[in-house]
Amino acid sequence: MSDKKKFTIEYEIKSSPRILFGFLNEPNGLTQWFADDVSVKDQVYTFTWDDEQQKAKLLTVKENKLVRFRWIDDDPQFYFEMEILQDELTNDVALAITDFAVEETISERKLIWDNQVEYLISVLGA
Repeated sequence: MSDKKKFTIEYEIKSSPRILFGFLNEPNGLTQWFADDVSVKDQVYTFTWDDEQQKAKLLTVKENKLVRFRWIDDDPQFYFEMEILQDELTNDVALAITDFAVEETISERKLIWDNQVEYLISVLGA
């Protein structure tokens, strides 16, 4: 049993959910901020960073709302999720990232997400 803990981070993003969603679930959208290269076949996404590949299965998709992936080589209960939250009053959009990491690496993992999402925001020109 792994001792990974769930954590969630939220980022304010000035973008419409529809535009943002394309960056979360389409290979060419993900390539612009999340990985060097992304391909998809039969709901399995192959992410490439510096010639290293990692495969993730797409578990859940809710149009313009949410995508949830599970790394193929990870335990079934762990996943990472990107959820688009929109405030009903202000229409502000936020991106909530849910991920799992062992206690010692959570801050490091958050930093990686911070950097990736910062990159996403610059790509969106938000």
